[in-house]
Amino acid sequence: MSKAAGAALSRLASIVGASHVLEDPFALKDYSIDGFTPSSAVRPGTISEASEVVKLAAAEKLALVACGARTKLSMGMSPRKYDLALDLSRLNGVVAYDPGDLTLSVEAGIPLRDIAGVLAQHGQFLPLGVPFQNAATIGGTIASGVDSPFRQFYGTARDFVLGMEFITGDGSLAKSGGRVVKNVTGYDLHKLMIGAMGSLGVITRIHFRTFPAPRNPRAFLVSFERPEQAWALRQAIAESPFRPLTLDILSPGVAELFASSSASQRVAESYDPKMLANRRWTVTTGFGGNDKVLDRYAAELAKMARQAGATEIERLGEGQIPGAFGRKREFIPIALDSSPAAVILKVSTLPSRMKDVFASVERAAEEDSLEWAAIARGVGVAHVALLPKDLTEGTANRVAAATEGVLAATAAAEGSATIPWCPAEWKRSLKIWGFDRDDFAQMKKLKAFFDPGGVFSPGRFVGGI
Repeated sequence: MSKAAGAALSRLASIVGASHVLEDPFALKDYSIDGFTPSSAVRPGTISEASEVVKLAAAEKLALVACGARTKLSMGMSPRKYDLALDLSRLNGVVAYDPGDLTLSVEAGIPLRDIAGVLAQHGQFLPLGVPFQNAATIGGTIASGVDSPFRQFYGTARDFVLGMEFITGDGSLAKSGGRVVKNVTGYDLHKLMIGAMGSLGVITRIHFRTFPAPRNPRAFLVSFERPEQAWALRQAIAESPFRPLTLDILSPGVAELFASSSASQRVAESYDPKMLANRRWTVTTGFGGNDKVLDRYAAELAKMARQAGATEIERLGEGQIPGAFGRKREFIPIALDSSPAAVILKVSTLPSRMKDVFASVERAAEEDSLEWAAIARGVGVAHVALLPKDLTEGTANRVAAATEGVLAATAAAEGSATIPWCPAEWKRSLKIWGFDRDDFAQMKKLKAFFDPGGVFSPGRFVGGI
């Protein structure tokens, strides 16, 4: 680091207070990204302080990464440069909540568990049953774009984020959307921040539409010997008048992951390993409502399952649902914990084409002798975990071949695939952000508009943005 950069970092204390600037190398390891450690971490207590920090970074050309609980810093590419961690965990308040209007405004650093507690007092929730639930903050959740099993019914954050406040690359404060539905007009610029990995701005506040918590939930497991049978049931449910809250297809390898000690550490709720059988494909689905409607759902689901060739249909007991759902929610961190070289692919295509992509995944994994497991949402998004045993060069080559095959098969199915998580050592040899995009020129223009100095997370997003 240059003397000028060191002098600039020393001015952080005058903005946020000396006690909120970390320079101890041991403490800074918690902010490392793929072995890159910042020179300082700063914890602003107000939005104006955060803005001043960004202004300083822009003026001194310091590379800045915004973070909170730091559960997803390993996503994406390694940073090209990393001078300063902007820790937003002190911005953790509820700004406004109107239960009657179903609206909520929160600061970016508030943990998801705190939001859940506030909403539960009024029988409401946010359908963000996302990975790292027990630690993650709302800002990191939105910035990373991770999804949830609730996507089947409620959609993604793009569908219920009403507005956002954020800091641009020159330190300016910006707003988009509003706090209530009737105020949401004009361009939805805030949606550009969702999934952008903090490359366009620092999210400071988010305004949500909330939802009544599902009543009287019921969940079912339907097992099949062959994958095409599971996809047939998914299609039958999609063509039926029923609208499940969740609908996921689990590959046979998921059974071992969910029964692992890692899963027990990630999800405290009890779980019976006998729920899932190895070597079988499983459709999991959940509904909510009154008993009469749910009884009809159950009867029709059983009928559709038998027609698809199900070997077993099981309704989960009320006490079994939290442990089973929690493991679906935490599939990614459970997979990452289970292998020293875990690679997670995110695949998106039309639901009708997903079975073809999964066939290519199975073929690629077998050809390259890789263990694997996957969960596919009923709406056409899947997370595939490749679980090699080591980080050797030979393994790296096999993983590269397998991922290349999956990306190509997804492209052939008119979809897209990325590799959000993989060992840092392999990030330069794998296509982390998938194949080249036709809209990359527009993405670079947006980056230049929101962050002209390239302050935010340089190199981590698509194409090295």
